[in-house]
Amino acid sequence: MVENVIWPATLDAERTRGEGRRVSQDLAVPDPSVDEIAKAVQQVGYDAVIERDKTYPREYEQRGRVLVKDADDATKSDLLGAVAAYLGALRE
Repeated sequence: MVENVIWPATLDAERTRGEGRRVSQDLAVPDPSVDEIAKAVQQVGYDAVIERDKTYPREYEQRGRVLVKDADDATKSDLLGAVAAYLGALRE
């Protein structure tokens, strides 16, 4: 069983690649929350577990993270792209 970790910074449009953003600027959304990310992960078809008491290593504020369960069939970049696309659709 593989658990992928999605930090809000990996999808944040206000971050640079050096600061941890892993998707392209046009897919990223400003200041995503773990609740939005978990909802998007569930829309993609995976189980999500929110851990609110975690801090991304490159940040000081505690924004949490989302664990994606049983995502063996998808690469991390494909998973992040799909989640980012749903986040963009949720924000519209």
